[in-house]
Amino acid sequence: MLIFINGNRSVGTINKNIYGHFAEHLGRCIYGGLYVGEDSEIPNQNGMRTDVVNALKELDIPVLRWPGGCFADTYHWRDGIGPKSSRKTLINTTWGGVREDNSFGTHEFMELCRQLGCEAYINGNVGTGTVQEMCDWVEYCNMPGVSPMADLRRQNGQDAPWNVKYWGIGNEMWGGGGNMRADYYSDLCRQYASFLRDYDPSHKIYKIASGACDFNYDWTQRVAELTGALVDALSLHYYTIPGSEWEHKGSATKFSREEYYITMYKALQMKGLIENHTARMRQACPNKNLGLVIDEWGTWLDVEEGTNPHFLYQQNAMRDALVAAVNLNIFGDHCDSVVMANIAQTVNVLQAMILTDGPRMLCTPTYHVFHMFKGHQGARQLETYAETALIGADGADCKVPNLHVSASEDHNGNVLVTVVNLSDHSSVPVEIHWDGLSKFTSITGQVLSGDGAGAAAYNTFDNPHQVEPKPLTNITVGTNSFTSLLPACSVAAFTLKA
Repeated sequence: MLIFINGNRSVGTINKNIYGHFAEHLGRCIYGGLYVGEDSEIPNQNGMRTDVVNALKELDIPVLRWPGGCFADTYHWRDGIGPKSSRKTLINTTWGGVREDNSFGTHEFMELCRQLGCEAYINGNVGTGTVQEMCDWVEYCNMPGVSPMADLRRQNGQDAPWNVKYWGIGNEMWGGGGNMRADYYSDLCRQYASFLRDYDPSHKIYKIASGACDFNYDWTQRVAELTGALVDALSLHYYTIPGSEWEHKGSATKFSREEYYITMYKALQMKGLIENHTARMRQACPNKNLGLVIDEWGTWLDVEEGTNPHFLYQQNAMRDALVAAVNLNIFGDHCDSVVMANIAQTVNVLQAMILTDGPRMLCTPTYHVFHMFKGHQGARQLETYAETALIGADGADCKVPNLHVSASEDHNGNVLVTVVNLSDHSSVPVEIHWDGLSKFTSITGQVLSGDGAGAAAYNTFDNPHQVEPKPLTNITVGTNSFTSLLPACSVAAFTLKA
């Protein structure tokens, strides 16, 4: 199959925030996953799990969204500051009715971001909060001078402001965030946006309105029309759900060929969603280049047997890795509109990077995709063309192309080409040509595949290295081209070094 890379055409620079993550007070994402507390026997630094933080640092995480998600709709930030012994203990009524002691709050989140070396994206509470509450939170985080909230921050041990840039004005306001109509939410959003102030001209905040879910283009258009002048971006939520019913989404590891191809077909719908939502935003607000923030995406499957159904703990197989790779390719190729994306979620929830079990942890196939693709961050997107064949289960309607490709060039002239072979049973020979690029001193590749287990392969705590990237040794280099053979159901990353 022929793949062509055009170094003369690009839609722009791939925002590093497209490789963002999401951590919610849900199940074991925060407690036990990212945070164990200073007194834990599990090695930690200021309460953050050392093993998990070190693994996530390898991904060059650019931005982390917190505290939700739906949890944000009932979260009151003052409950999570000050001495931990005096913080309120509540019941997390959103996710499982479990105890929330607020030991992980604003200071802990900012400490986590410091350790990860990433930016913070805080989602404010519009569902049960007030304009004053969110304004105070921005002031608490960002005010460098003298003010009641800045003084309170210093009283709690943080002298310098954190200068949090990204602020979400509510979450899923069309649903769990309040079941609001677009016009009503837009009026609220305008009010919030008017009072969320910059406290330092060199650190302007970036305001993100609560956008649509899935194919609700009318919500996007109306909110963009009414709030576009006062915000910087709108969000979009889209989960890849194989099942036809919400109560039966399908297993993470036990699925048929038809379910596999349905999953990939639904993942590929992200392209149309981005293009259609962006078109509505441009139509509604033509005088401002509003960004699209896909701050919840990934596979949503049935929870693992025997686990709390409200904790959303699911295994992570090679099929999930393919979904991640396809989406990251799509985001990169739409970097002229997608300014951030946050996979749901970082640890132990939905399509996680990492799973933990007490002191044990493992990196999932999805983690490895993010690691293989991290060279796209901040690079110039390159136009690609791939010769493909439509494939799918016998007799099924959901057909997908067998190859999915994206490419980028960094500031040193190095090129990263990421290729997904969606076929669940056939290897694919690829012949990659390019034009308009400098000469390369070397071409190397690595591949992630499920080997004999295919799309259902996954890592376990007893065998945490079953699915890991391996070098591609079958690369033959020609003039402005090279060939390779991609295994069935695989993700490949080729580095063309200048």
